[in-house]
Amino acid sequence: MKTKKISSMLEDIKVNVKVKLALLWVALMFFYVYNDIFSTYQPGHVADLVEGHLEGVQFTQTLLFGGAILMAFPSFMVLLSLIMKARANRLVNIIVGIFHVLVLLGTQFVGEGETWLYWRLYELLEALFLVLIIWTAWKWPTSESQHQ
Repeated sequence: MKTKKISSMLEDIKVNVKVKLALLWVALMFFYVYNDIFSTYQPGHVADLVEGHLEGVQFTQTLLFGGAILMAFPSFMVLLSLIMKARANRLVNIIVGIFHVLVLLGTQFVGEGETWLYWRLYELLEALFLVLIIWTAWKWPTSESQHQ
């Protein structure tokens, strides 16, 4: 008696570019949040926060309001990546991604004192995910249309 061997292949479903972008923004937000959470474990960090400053930067309403706006972008990008039309979606993801890269570069020159390794790791991951966001939006799939 001969047995028939059945081979099964795992289905590899293509993920929609909008979903990819939304998930990249979610992951980026987790990096931002965990970086800040881990910072609270540094000696003296919480005491400085309570005093209203950190690494030579004095907290003001303007600074914190600006930070709130900056960190609102990734949250909005999760939703916008899913609901915007492709052309606008691509452009907005590229612009906001580049803006966040520039902010990340700018933060390299703010503050004083020793930079801990976990912070550098998260900065590298944040930069990587921002590049992935920009790259994914830049390489947005196109379809050929026939005009007669």
